Amino acid sequence: MASQWHRALRRIDETSWELPRSYKEGMRVPGIVYADDALMRAIVNDQSLEQVANVATLPGVVYASLAMPDIHWGYGFPIGGVAATRLPEGVISPGGVGFDINCGVRLLRTDLMQDEVQDMMPRLVDTLFTNIPTGVGSKGRLRLTAQEIDRVLVEGSRWAVGQGFGDPDDLAVTEEGGRIAGADPSAVGKRPRERGAPQLGTLGSGNHFLEVQAVEEVFDAAAAEALGIDRVGQVTILIHTGSRGFGHQVCADYLKVMDEAARKYGIALPDRQLACAPLDSPEGKGYLTAMRCAANFAWANRQVITHWTRESFEALLGRSWREMGIRQVYDVAHNIAKIETHRVNGKRLSLCVHRKGATRAFPAGHPEVPARYRGVGQPVLIPGDMGRYSYLAVGGERAMELSFGSTCHGAGRVQSRSGAKRQLRGRDIRKELQERGIVARASGGWAALAEEASEAYKDVANVVEVCHKAGLSTMVARMRPMGVIKG
Repeated sequence: MASQWHRALRRIDETSWELPRSYKEGMRVPGIVYADDALMRAIVNDQSLEQVANVATLPGVVYASLAMPDIHWGYGFPIGGVAATRLPEGVISPGGVGFDINCGVRLLRTDLMQDEVQDMMPRLVDTLFTNIPTGVGSKGRLRLTAQEIDRVLVEGSRWAVGQGFGDPDDLAVTEEGGRIAGADPSAVGKRPRERGAPQLGTLGSGNHFLEVQAVEEVFDAAAAEALGIDRVGQVTILIHTGSRGFGHQVCADYLKVMDEAARKYGIALPDRQLACAPLDSPEGKGYLTAMRCAANFAWANRQVITHWTRESFEALLGRSWREMGIRQVYDVAHNIAKIETHRVNGKRLSLCVHRKGATRAFPAGHPEVPARYRGVGQPVLIPGDMGRYSYLAVGGERAMELSFGSTCHGAGRVQSRSGAKRQLRGRDIRKELQERGIVARASGGWAALAEEASEAYKDVANVVEVCHKAGLSTMVARMRPMGVIKG
């Protein structure tokens, strides 16, 4: 199959490739993949390019089926896939959002410096690990009534801040203000609530983490200063998690609905995992409404974890989080579908933009960028792997033109979890990280660390550089890990 892709792929420039409509019958638009030569050699090793072509067959899809450089094989859509469908005739597909609805990243900055916390990092990691539940099926410290859960689904982070979990300023620097409009709990069944209610304020497992970092390099001093990152050695905190069992169950429930809907509306699909429904159908509207509930749950989840993170620093350093300057830089989703207006072929269109393993990257001047950042662009948070580094960027000048204002969301896997464990069997991952100055705790023990080791991922520096050169996002700073907790 890879040889077929090699024959079909056409090089556009040093950072992009086209998979033409002629590659596969039924493609309504071409595929466009952002990658350099080295990344493309990794990309052709799985089925993700076939998924790019499949997405290009969806009714109402416009411009192109897009793939970010961290693309890898996913459910229906590739992870790292972006596609927009036109209202009202276009479709919405749960596979274009993923099971972990509004999996996203939140970055906190501090006034602390690396040398102030380095020696206490083992105790700090232990404190964070104690205060923030992690792991498969982990249950949080909150016990919510059915009425309270419904409020979370509608209010998102605003509910959490209203309950004392954080500060109103956090909302000003959260995508959608931490609450996407149009969420209606009546679109959600009983099972998502049962799974989600005990999990608010938990990290979960897999690639979810909380990481204490230090700024290693600043690439754009003006943008970094605007974002509150002004010194090499400054301590930051990166939180990566999503909607937990709630979002997973919403996706599972609506995949069944969409499978029936695709047959009902006569939608021919090359892959059943692309099950979808017209945006203006009852099924399409129902999923979009339920997805927004899950997105709000995820924002509330990260907000509660932020509060307990601040409390952990306070307990260990004996100062208030405000005295330590533990302020939020931004919170951005990377598994979501949103109704947005974009210009396509010179026309302004109302579109449903699916971003799965891709993050919004609106440029400077865009009205949806928080006022304090409008001069530099929307912050973009790009975690790498726990053994190397993560990046802070801002939306690029060409993002609206090339990718519906989207960019990469992380490093992208090159190995499955089981493959990583096979390769690393016999190695002490915790000790290897410790030798690099990184303290790690995982509720899943060796296996959880092995699944997420550097060898399982692309080098995020290459991914970020491609997006930077393409104009999708602009590098601002690089942070290296000092301590991490995982599921």
